[in-house]
Amino acid sequence: MEGAAESDTPVPGKSATDRAAALARLLHRDCTRLLELYKERESFLSHHVPGGERLVTLALCPEAPSTAEQVGHVRSALRRCKELLECLISREVEEMGQELEGEFESLRKTVKDRLGHLVHSTGALLENGEGGCPPSPQIQCNEGQDEVEGSGSFAAKLWTYRVLLELIHWTDSASQTLHVFHTETQGQQQQQLL
Repeated sequence: MEGAAESDTPVPGKSATDRAAALARLLHRDCTRLLELYKERESFLSHHVPGGERLVTLALCPEAPSTAEQVGHVRSALRRCKELLECLISREVEEMGQELEGEFESLRKTVKDRLGHLVHSTGALLENGEGGCPPSPQIQCNEGQDEVEGSGSFAAKLWTYRVLLELIHWTDSASQTLHVFHTETQGQQQQQLL
C-alpha cells in the first residue's frame, strides 16, 4: 500500500489536472482510513450504518453536463464537505475545551488541509475558461445540530460517521471525475499537436 500512496502523490511536471486527480485519489484513501480509525475509536459504530439522506446534496447542472461542469459540481460538494469537517472539529473543541491529539485527529487535520487544496486546485482548473455549476451557499455549523442537540453523544457520533461517509463518497466522485477530465484534456492537447 505504501508504494501505491507514493504513486498518487502529486508530482511536479505533471499537468494540473493529473495532479488534482492524484490528490483526489490520495484524499479518498485518507478519508477511508479516517473512517476506519473512527470505527476503532467508537467500536459500537462498527455494526451500525447510519441511514438517512445524503448530507451533501447539490442541484445538478444541465441534464448532460460536460466534464468541466461535473468538475464544478464535485468542487461544490467538496467545499460543502470541508465546511462540515470544519464544523465537526469546532464542535469537538467546544465540547472538549481543546482539540484532542492522536492518530485520528492528525489524519483529520491532514484530510482538512488536502481537501482545501483540492477545492483550490479544482477551482483553478475551472478558471481556465471552463464552465461549472453555480456555487452553493456556505453551510452554517448549526445546520446539522437539529439531529445532534438534545439527542446525546450517540447522535453526535452518528452525525460524525455520516460526515465521514460523505467525505468518502465525494472524494471518490472527485477522483473519477478528475480522471475523466484529465483524459479528455490530454486527448484535446494531443489532437491540437496533430
